[in-house]
Amino acid sequence: MTIAVTGSMAFDYIMSFTGSFTDYIMPEQLERLSISVLVDSLRRERGGTAGNIAYNLALLGQKPLLMASVGNDAADYIADLEARGVDTSAVLHVPDVLTASFFVSTDRGNRQIANFFIGAMAHSGRVQFGAQQYQSIKLATISPNAPQAMADYVTECKALGVPYVYDPSQQIPLFSKEQLIDGIDGARILIVNDYEFELIKRRTELTLEQMRRMAETIIVTKGEHGSTIYTADEQIDIPAITPEAVLDPTGAGDAYRAGLMAGLVNGLSLADAGRLGTLTATYAIESHGTQKHRYSVDEFAARYAENFEVSPDVAAFFEKIR
Repeated sequence: MTIAVTGSMAFDYIMSFTGSFTDYIMPEQLERLSISVLVDSLRRERGGTAGNIAYNLALLGQKPLLMASVGNDAADYIADLEARGVDTSAVLHVPDVLTASFFVSTDRGNRQIANFFIGAMAHSGRVQFGAQQYQSIKLATISPNAPQAMADYVTECKALGVPYVYDPSQQIPLFSKEQLIDGIDGARILIVNDYEFELIKRRTELTLEQMRRMAETIIVTKGEHGSTIYTADEQIDIPAITPEAVLDPTGAGDAYRAGLMAGLVNGLSLADAGRLGTLTATYAIESHGTQKHRYSVDEFAARYAENFEVSPDVAAFFEKIR
């Protein structure tokens, strides 16, 4: 049984700004918004939601199936993921097109302004579940990608009986009310951050209680305030872990999703899987770039024990992936 990961494959251009964006924005002049800031650093990193999730799953001993599209500049990126144990057989290589690119600036308050160039990601809909051994997929994630591909994946997962994690995130504004509701309805998990959750409620006109009857589980991540897991009749609050240093929040959400799914497909409870995701996200925050953090299973297990009670199932999971 495996985890299938759909979403973007991209190169991230990550900029740091020691000031605050709030000093540059006048709310009463938003219709004429035009700002320019002098950033203090620029890095080019491997990223994209699918790439980040697959990378973090591999760190946790999983062998995910990567379903995404890349351009003619990503050979080394794909080879590195494959070397780490990611199944890249479903990756579509599009000639004469550049891989998608993500440009993000982060200020001293960890606020972000981002732009995304779609590139080869526009072809991601050509990678379909029906062409894979979908019967072996225990859990799939539908993460930010070309909007039509995401909508099609919802339809395909429902038709094939593939349980999916619905992760619309930054693509929420690009979906209609009906598309968002269709993605939520029947999802194994709906996962978004707290800002995105409020945006979903506004665009769909659904309440939390209504969504709890549509998706099996709802997870709302809240940065330094941890995360909350909602089921039809239960609420589980997962505290955050204080990082050793906050170097770069980009990719923390993807890391959380990877830890969560690794736990769930290995039989952990929602609470334990959420704790696994919390620690995975903490490692991502402590490193510049979304795929630069490293740890051994023993290091990860020891740090988990420092922050959470180790249940028998979690102990068995660590032993399994050693």
